[in-house]
Amino acid sequence: MRKKYCLALDLKDDSELIRQYEWFHSPEGAWPEVLDSIKASGIELMEIYRTGNRLFMIMEVSEQFSFKAKERLDATHPKVQEWEQLMWSFQQPLPWAEEGQKWVLMDQIFQLP
Repeated sequence: MRKKYCLALDLKDDSELIRQYEWFHSPEGAWPEVLDSIKASGIELMEIYRTGNRLFMIMEVSEQFSFKAKERLDATHPKVQEWEQLMWSFQQPLPWAEEGQKWVLMDQIFQLP
C-alpha cells in the first residue's frame, strides 16, 4: 500500500532563477542519477507544482520508504549532493522551517468524505 506525503518549499522570488529551476526539473534538465536515486529510495511517484515562488511536492512512496533512509542514501551519493547544493541556490526555506531544512512536511487537514 502506498503512502502519500505533501511538502512545501519556497524559491527565491526572482523570475530568472525560477525559470532556471523549472528547466532543471524538465525532461531535458533533470539529472538521471538524481532520478535513479529518488526511485531507489522507494519513491514511486513525485510531482512538484508551483504558484508564484511557492512549491508544493506530492510523493507517493512504497511501504519500505523512510525519510531517514533517504537522507542516509543521499548523504553518500556525490551526484545527489551536487544537485542539492545547486538547487539550494534557487531555494529558500519557509519562515517556519527548522535550521537547514528545505522541504517542510505538510499536515493533511481535509479529505473529501
